[in-house]
Amino acid sequence: MNKILIVNGPNLNFLGIREKTIYGEENYNHLVEMLTKKGNELGVETEVYQSNHEGSIIDKLQESYYDKSIIGVVINPGAFTHYSYAIYDALKSVFVTKVEIHISDIMGREDFRRTSVTAPACDRQIYGHGLNGYLEAMDFVMEVYKKRGQV
Repeated sequence: MNKILIVNGPNLNFLGIREKTIYGEENYNHLVEMLTKKGNELGVETEVYQSNHEGSIIDKLQESYYDKSIIGVVINPGAFTHYSYAIYDALKSVFVTKVEIHISDIMGREDFRRTSVTAPACDRQIYGHGLNGYLEAMDFVMEVYKKRGQV
């Protein structure tokens, strides 16, 4: 079965705990359930991965290169967005559709959050749509996959 890999970076496991006015009330388990349900609707498996460690995220992205069932990567690099050229390089090595996602409106927050060094390695960036941004990213992955005639 085709699969969408969803990678979440630092502090995403603290959804519903951390800065609720910015990231919402729903916890990480809710997000995982939401993504699994969406995957079922799209007819794909979802693999959801979270790490607070840059190297672990890079390892996961590199592993995805060898998993031919993966048709797309949705990534919320968290704070790594703003400075991890290592994650940028790992994303460049993955030859499937990639979407960078941010729950909050990063362009309306602190100056440092407005710069993404990882977005140029992705096909699209979605921000400010809350958890629904993940669903939009999954829809985009499927759109591209279908346009390429791979379905």
